Amino acid sequence: MPDATATVQSLRDRVAAFVRERDWEKYHNPKDLAISLNIEASELLELFQWREPREVDLRDPAFREAMEDELADVFIYCLSLANAIGSDLSDVTVRKLVKNERKYPAGEWRGRAR
Repeated sequence: MPDATATVQSLRDRVAAFVRERDWEKYHNPKDLAISLNIEASELLELFQWREPREVDLRDPAFREAMEDELADVFIYCLSLANAIGSDLSDVTVRKLVKNERKYPAGEWRGRAR
């Protein structure tokens, strides 16, 4: 299901079905989902640990697959957390982007990291 045809809602529904079919709703509370999301983000980060940027080869199929698996795990937990708290991810993402645009105007921040 490519990004161009997937919707956030279709992905949320698929994650919710996966959880429901395994009777895992009782484990999917905000605290545990936030912890799990962080653990998966750390597993993604671990792939880069002790490597220089030039050593990271996204063309290496094994590395790319490992990275994409961890990225997907992070996203799945984001979707699960949104499901658990009843948050509309599209709305909150746009709202946060508007805040960031105000905080970091392009004219002042272009090409700057801090």
